[in-house]
Amino acid sequence: MRFVLLFLVVFFAGCGPDVRLPLKETRELVVLTRNGLTTYNKTEQKKIAGFDHDIVQMFAQELGIKCRFVVVANDAEILRRLKNGDAHFAAAWLLPGNEPEILNSTPYFKSQNVLVTHEASLPLNDIGQLAGRTVQVVEGSRQEAALRAVQDQVPGLKIATDHNNEIDILKGVANQRFEAALVNNAEFSIGINFFPELQDAMRVGPEKPIAWLFAPGVDPELVAKADAFLERIQSNGDLAALRDRYFGHINRLDQEDRGKFIERMHTVLPKYRPLFHAAQVSTGIDWRLLAALSYQESHWDPLATSPTGVRGMMMLTEDTADQLKVKNRLDPVESIRAGSEYLDSLRNALPPSVKEPDRLWFALAAYNLGMGHLNGARFIAKTLNADPDSWYEMKKVLPLLSKPQYYSRLKSGKGRGGEAVILTENIRIFYDILKRYQPAYRPLDMKQGELARISKASWKAAGSIQ
Repeated sequence: MRFVLLFLVVFFAGCGPDVRLPLKETRELVVLTRNGLTTYNKTEQKKIAGFDHDIVQMFAQELGIKCRFVVVANDAEILRRLKNGDAHFAAAWLLPGNEPEILNSTPYFKSQNVLVTHEASLPLNDIGQLAGRTVQVVEGSRQEAALRAVQDQVPGLKIATDHNNEIDILKGVANQRFEAALVNNAEFSIGINFFPELQDAMRVGPEKPIAWLFAPGVDPELVAKADAFLERIQSNGDLAALRDRYFGHINRLDQEDRGKFIERMHTVLPKYRPLFHAAQVSTGIDWRLLAALSYQESHWDPLATSPTGVRGMMMLTEDTADQLKVKNRLDPVESIRAGSEYLDSLRNALPPSVKEPDRLWFALAAYNLGMGHLNGARFIAKTLNADPDSWYEMKKVLPLLSKPQYYSRLKSGKGRGGEAVILTENIRIFYDILKRYQPAYRPLDMKQGELARISKASWKAAGSIQ
């Protein structure tokens, strides 16, 4: 009897959801997705992130239903399993299909295929120029399907499908192991920051909508609720804010800026890496974020000096240096320690209503602008019915600090809010690149006293780099 019960438990645990159940009887949403730059990925902190993932989680929370993601290899596998009823719907940067039994939601993004080549490659203007070439795609992707559709018209076109993620393909093109790849434009925009050698050689096909796809027979109420949810977050700005979090900063740098940063990351940063490690131990802020801030400020030049008198690797003002007991702003040990502590103090000074990651972006803006000006901008935001706790909203408000009709009402006066936005968005890009290329620093879990001793030793050891 015990064996029978165990068999039944295992059997039913392995069964997929009954997607035909009425929504009110559904205890768990099961959603198909795949790993990707725009969909679903695991961070270094073992947390799950991704634009598609976050939208689905928002929807599940609104319904008050738990959500379980099933990660599969590719788009083709998603469609197969969706038809099989293995999930309620799929969210993986998908196009609406032509199969009447698979319903799609209201579109929430637009996407276009991009042919990517190395910058040294000759320009391409027409799909026919792919004759005799090999183009890399993710196996089972819609990019593979798009090339298959034209393969008969392009003599000698070869389609290489032995890949399961876009970042490996883009890296291969950047390293000139592959001559071309076909990805969507969002993936290219992210990837070019990691691999500045890439170029957008040609757009292939028109822009197409991105939507959720529902399993055959799913409760129509679920589809209606999803449509209403997606339409609402598009109209109330929630979708725009989420889009900004993932994609709002990715197109700020030009090819020269990206190339210079990556070159200095390999040649200059290693010398100062121990200092940033020590700063992470002291503040709890990822060393790569601190290094990104330092690059934006000084390009990792310890002797940097601006016309306004700020100096050193973290470009400290004289007042800030005095406050943090810095004797020599041109000493990288002192500069990085003090600049990191100053950023940490700014982050801690923000009200609890400002949540991460926006809290960190606010602190970076205040590093450039000063907390008085940042608070002034937050006051302006309230008068404009903008959210003073949202970086997406404050990006639009901060530049108003240079306009008399706004700053004249503030005790802090005129400020360079637009400059603070540019600085923060650039740092976000540099941080993304460093997270791709540089490993996290993970001192063993220790008590606070032990960490303090490690920090002191780290600074002492780091000081020896001079």
